[in-house]
Amino acid sequence: MHPYKRSSRLGILIKEEVADIIMRKVKDPRLGFVTVTDVEMTQDLKMARVFISVMQEETTGLSLEILNSARGMIRAELNKRIRVKFIPSLEFRIDEAIDRGSRIDQLLREIKED
Repeated sequence: MHPYKRSSRLGILIKEEVADIIMRKVKDPRLGFVTVTDVEMTQDLKMARVFISVMQEETTGLSLEILNSARGMIRAELNKRIRVKFIPSLEFRIDEAIDRGSRIDQLLREIKED
């Protein structure tokens, strides 16, 4: 028996492929430096929430709009690359875990200084 559920294995594969598709296929010059940080799959494998982080915070909203408008093309490209019965619909979201982690790190440094 596999140590992971199918949804987590498929999420890892989709994360790698979506990151490659964004890097190579999405040709919008307004798109900032985007990193795919995580993919959460629903249990029925019909939907994938793709979490991204953007290097320049001022272009975060624009990058999110660009990716959400290109999700049909990204999903079609996923269909060519991975072999599953149903390709999940994609939803792009901003990953706030990095900001929370840096905020916690900053608070810990302030406590240490005091």
